[in-house]
Parts: sequence; structure tokens; C-alpha cells
Amino acid sequence: MVGKEFNYTSERNVQIVIALLKAHGIHRVIASPGTTNMTFVVSVENDPWFSVWSSVDERSAAYLACGMAAETGEPVVISCTGATASRNYMPGLTEAYYRKLPVLAITSTRGNHKVGHLIDQQIDRRNIPNDIAMESVTIPMVKDKEDERYCEIEANKAMLALKLNGGGPVHINMYTKYSNDFSVREIPHVNAIYRHTVFDPSLPELPHGGRVVVFVGAHADFSERLTAAVDRFCAAHDAIVLCDHTSGYRGKYEVHAQFVCGQRQWRSPLASANLCIHIGEVSASQYNVCAAHTWRVSPDGALRDTFGNLRRVFMMPEEEFFERYSAGGANQTEYLDAMSAEVEMIKKKLPELPFSNIWMAQHIVDKLPKNCELHFGILHSLRSWNFFKLPKGIQAKCNVGGFGIDGGVSTLMGASFASPDKLFVGVFGDLAFFYDMNVIGNRHVGSNVRILLINNGKGNEFRNYGHPCYFLGDEADRYVAAAGHYGNKSPRLVRDYATDLGYEYLTASNKDEFNAIIDRFLTPEITDKPMLLEVFTETKEESDALEMTLNVMVDPKLAVKQTVKNVAKDLLGDSGVNLVKKIIKK
Repeated sequence: MVGKEFNYTSERNVQIVIALLKAHGIHRVIASPGTTNMTFVVSVENDPWFSVWSSVDERSAAYLACGMAAETGEPVVISCTGATASRNYMPGLTEAYYRKLPVLAITSTRGNHKVGHLIDQQIDRRNIPNDIAMESVTIPMVKDKEDERYCEIEANKAMLALKLNGGGPVHINMYTKYSNDFSVREIPHVNAIYRHTVFDPSLPELPHGGRVVVFVGAHADFSERLTAAVDRFCAAHDAIVLCDHTSGYRGKYEVHAQFVCGQRQWRSPLASANLCIHIGEVSASQYNVCAAHTWRVSPDGALRDTFGNLRRVFMMPEEEFFERYSAGGANQTEYLDAMSAEVEMIKKKLPELPFSNIWMAQHIVDKLPKNCELHFGILHSLRSWNFFKLPKGIQAKCNVGGFGIDGGVSTLMGASFASPDKLFVGVFGDLAFFYDMNVIGNRHVGSNVRILLINNGKGNEFRNYGHPCYFLGDEADRYVAAAGHYGNKSPRLVRDYATDLGYEYLTASNKDEFNAIIDRFLTPEITDKPMLLEVFTETKEESDALEMTLNVMVDPKLAVKQTVKNVAKDLLGDSGVNLVKKIIKK
């Protein structure tokens, strides 16, 4: 159209890719003709940042990019339409792969949902040869903030892979709706993620001002060197280590902040930080830190955006990172002292809890046999015990990798086989236990095993306060919580099974009975038989205990807001909640 001004496309996914190309310093583009890639090509050709060349032959375009990348040492983008165009990239991308040349192939598509339905030019690019790209990602259309963040992560992942492990070609398959709206004058801000390696001559400075926390997910037991490095880092920057029982860290700056960060009607000023240093894998904690930015440290260098605010990835050993950022020799503990005091303050305000998993954890955590190893079932047992810090010398494990109910008891037994002179204590709910109970009959089971079985006759997690299924009430028991299986809290089923297998069996159904036998269960010496303590609890008391624990502190303003949201959800559903949130913010 004569006189029409062309700027950026209105397609948000394309905007994100273009903005991140600029953030990562990528400005050379070789475009091949087509309709599907129109929104990308027109946008970059009208942005002076980019230098654009034309190539009718996609095969030639890929080799042109090889020559350009080899000459400059910088990434080069190639862009093509649908149909067989992308197939013609394969010879050049193969060359780039084996020469480690940073060529970024952006292939455009109308979407994978059209593949296989006899629609013209719909080529399936979901599976590509393993030696034409170091990384292959899909950038879908953006419908909401969640889609937007996904596109940012995937595009960052692709662009960082251009130089990862020596570099090489990368593939982005990008959706389009053929928008003819090119009226966007400025691309909105996007979050670029940068990767640093041990070979970098210098590393970025820590942000000035604000609190720093180290968040540790599931982690192998810390070495002395790593513990010392983390402690020096925390001392230098007045930081704390937020961890759970699976984190493996037992240093000076350990804080179990579930009491603080988990409160539903109160927000502690100490629960917010400016920067989070994230190490470890899947966290057993449900109450993650609220931080402005996250730096991920891991030898694999992968982008793990657990908290939705990842800014930098440090591809290096954790020891290396903390040692390089520990200069200064300070010995600061102000943040540690404040957070520790707040945790203790909330614990002291905790009311008398009903007989429950949390109550048991509260009363016996400090009585655990010295140097034993704890194993937990997910999720209720793990959460219940995470409220309370373990004594020194005690490590804990849980199958949080897949975070499934299965295999916890077998994992406990496997560990006990490997260390027959160490005492192993497992805490499992009834569904997790019965799911995996065959292993307790394994002939290799030794006397170094103690199992605490919390039997409430169902998957109590689905009946707990705060769970998405909580509103179902008793209705959940039929299928969601799977009540009534395995003898329906039979007083004899586990007793007879365990004793026939040679276990010492103990049982309790209330606080007095529990207190009467717990010292036997916690005998520090390895006894002549493995032990199983079956404790019978009630659904309501388990849920009430959790509710009381998460509502020790109450801010009247937050309490009112929460009440309004609950009423809106009951009356209007999720849409009502969203409406209320908008009103409250105004």
C-alpha cells in the first residue's frame, strides 16, 4: 500500500524473538521469500538494528550463513516459510553442526495442530535429525502472560545454545497467524537471560541494595568445601540459605522459613529479597522465596526458571561460583538473626495442635537418633516435617525428582542396604506405604530400618486445608482421595503382615499412646529387628493442624482480602476470584 508505514508486527511471539535477538547481540539475517515468515521478515527489515540479506534458495541461504558465521564469529539468522523450505536448510545446518558454527534457523509455521490433516504447506518439524541443531524449540502464539513467559524462556534457551559447549546451529519453529498489523512502533520489554561460564574473565556484580538469599532445592549432601564457600558468601553479603530437609545444606546460615513464608494471612517483610541464588534440583518446599531476580547456578548450564524471574545462569561448579563471589571477608549475620528470630517467634505462638503428622514432627524431631537418615513420602509427610529444623548430623531424602507417590519405601530400603551400620527412619502416609509395601518383605531388609506409618485411611493430602480438592469435602473420599482401601484402617492388617515378616510392631491412636511408645521407636541403637510404628490419625485433625500452622500470624487486611476471595470463589468460581483481585488492586 502506498504511503503505509510498516513497523513491528502485532504478533507478540515474534516481537519476543526479535527483542531477544537484539538483547543477545544478534543482528545478521538472511531471509528467504515466503508468506509464513512475513511477520518476522517485515519487522526486522524495518528495524535499523538488523542487517538483512535476501536468498531465494534456502539451501544456499544456510551455506551463506555458514560462510558469514565463520567469517565474523557471530551468530547469523536464516528465516524461511512453510512447505519444503526448511528441508532445504538441512545440508547447510549439517555443515554448521560439525563445524560448530552459530547459525539460527527460524522456520515459520501455522502451528503443529494443523500437521497431518491434509492442509497445504504444513510440514512436521517437531522431530529433526540430531546433527542439524544443538537445540530445537517451538515458539507458540501468545494468549496470556504464561504463554509470554514460555516464549521468553524457549527463545532465550535457543539463542544461548548458539555458543554452548563450543557452539553450533539452533532451530526455532515459530507460529504465526499472518497478521497484517505492522503498527507496533516499540517492542515491549522482554527478559533476556545471560549465561556465564567458569572461563569468563569476569562475572557480573551482585545487584546493589536489597537482601540476598540462597535457595537450595533437592541436593546431594554438601561437601565441606561447598558448605564453607556458601557460608563465606553469606557472611560477605549478609545472606541466608533457605532450604528444606532434602537440600543437604547444614551450614551456619541454614533457615527453614516455611513458618514465615507459608503464612496465609500475613506477609513478613523478611520474606522478600532482591536477589535469589538458586542451586539444587526440585524443591520439597512449597513456600518459595519472593525475589526480584534469580541467578541459577548449575554445572549443566540449563535454563531452570523455577520462580519465573530468571536473569542469569552460571554454568560452573557451585563451589566455584560462591568462592568467586565471597571476597571481602565480612562476617554479617543481621539477616540470619532477624529471620531466625522470626521463625522462633512464630513457633512459640503455634497453638496446641491436634494429633497429626505435624504434631508428631513437632514433638519428636529433636529426639531423633543421632546421625540417622530420614526418608519421607510426598507430600503431606514431607511438608509436615519441613516446618521443623533437623538436629545437626541428620540428613534427609525424598523422591522429589518425579514427585510421585511411588517408590519411597523402596528408596529407603535401598539406602539401608548400602549402609547397614546406619539407622534409617522413614515417614510415610498410608497410600504411599501400601503402594510400595512389597519391599518390606525383601529378604535383605536389615535391623537398621524404622518406619513411621501415618494411617488415616485415605490420601489425606487431597483433604487437607489449602489443597485444590479441599472444597470437595467428603465427596473427595470416593475417588480423589481413594478412601477405604487396604483394610480401611484395619488394626490388624499391617500388624500381622509386619510381624510375620519379622518386624517389631508398635501402634498408637492418640497422643498418650504415642508418647508411651515413641522412646522405644527412637532407640538410638540398632535393635535386633526392624521396627514399624503404625499411627492412626483422623482426616479432620490432619487438616486442622495444617490450617492452624499456616495461620499463626494474621494481618487483618490480608484476612479480609482472603475472605472476600473465598466468598467470590464459592459464588462465582475462578472468574469471580480474578474479578475480585482486580478490584482489590485498585
